[in-house]
Amino acid sequence: MSKDPNPDQGWYYNTRTHQVEHLERSRSVDLLGPYPDEATARRALEIARERTRRADAEEDD
Repeated sequence: MSKDPNPDQGWYYNTRTHQVEHLERSRSVDLLGPYPDEATARRALEIARERTRRADAEEDD
């Protein structure tokens, strides 16, 4: 992770490490987010699955 002089204040979920990150972040290709808080970022995979289910259901209509 590198130090950003103007960090985004959001929370991110790292799909490679399965860790929540804030301020100092990994490569964007490994991240889901930003999320408004740590608890929401911890649910990133669940949120992504639900969004996929909804999109798939809309395609079926």
